[in-house]
Amino acid sequence: MDGLRFDKLRVLVVDDNQHMRKLIVAVLQAVGVRDLFEAPDGEHAWAHLRESNPDVIILDWQMSGMTGLEFVRLLRNSPRSPNVFVPVIMLTGHTHVDHVRQARDAGVNEFLAKPVSVKAILSRLINVIEHPRPFIRTKYYFGPCRRRRSVTVYTGPERRASELTPID
Repeated sequence: MDGLRFDKLRVLVVDDNQHMRKLIVAVLQAVGVRDLFEAPDGEHAWAHLRESNPDVIILDWQMSGMTGLEFVRLLRNSPRSPNVFVPVIMLTGHTHVDHVRQARDAGVNEFLAKPVSVKAILSRLINVIEHPRPFIRTKYYFGPCRRRRSVTVYTGPERRASELTPID
C-alpha cells in the first residue's frame, strides 16, 4: 500500500441505497479519495461515465431499472462505452457461487459482499490498482482475465468453448 495515492483516484459509487452509498463514500474519503461521484442507479451511472471518467467503479448488483450486472455488460461490450477497461468492484448481498460466477463472466474485476468492512473495501480497491488483470477478448467474452492464478502449462479441455452466446 506504500506509495498509493488515493487522493488522485476518481471513483464512481453506484447504489440505489443512499445509506450504503454514503457509507462507501465515507470510507473512501477517510483513506484520501477526493474525487467521488455518486449515482443511484445504472442509468445515472452511465451518464456519469462520460462526465467523470472514473478510475474505478464500485457498483451494487441489485438496483431498480438497470441492474449492476446489466451495467457491466453494457460497459464492457457497448460501442458507446467511454472506457471498457475501467475496473469494476461489484457490491452485493448475493454471495452464492452462481452470483460470483455471473459477475465474473460479465466482466467484473472484484466482488465485494455486503455487509462490507473498511478492510474489504480497501483490499478490493488496492487489488484493482496494484494487481490489474489483463483484459481478454474472445468470441463470447470481453473483460478482465477470469483466471486468478497464472497457469503456464495447461493440458485440460478448453472450457471457454462452452460459453453461452457470442458478443454482438
